[in-house]
Amino acid sequence: MLNSCTVGEDDNFHYEILPVASVDIPSEFHKGETYGIKVRYYRPSTCHSFNGFYYDADMNTRTIAIRTIVFEQNNCTPLTDNLLEQYINFYVTGNGPFLFKFWQGKNEAGEDIFLEYEVPVID
Repeated sequence: MLNSCTVGEDDNFHYEILPVASVDIPSEFHKGETYGIKVRYYRPSTCHSFNGFYYDADMNTRTIAIRTIVFEQNNCTPLTDNLLEQYINFYVTGNGPFLFKFWQGKNEAGEDIFLEYEVPVID
């Protein structure tokens, strides 16, 4: 079944960052090449739609999370095991290593937790 939504003037929606469940990332990079990184996440309801990535670059550190748009409707259905995947392309412009921090939510103390990968750049 396919659903389609359009955003109009009267639509109520907000944006939400979702945690990353798992990642497939290369074990090494080569400068000047582009790599597709597979990012998996759980869609919490039928009203959540993928809207890109939260992406922050600071020197050789990349912080990444899933950005969704959430339509505030009365007919949203909660989902329990709706694992989806998206690809983010990474073009290697510098020498490594690069540290990738994939946001996985917050711990009991309210601190951000990350799935971290350090990927060397091989010449």
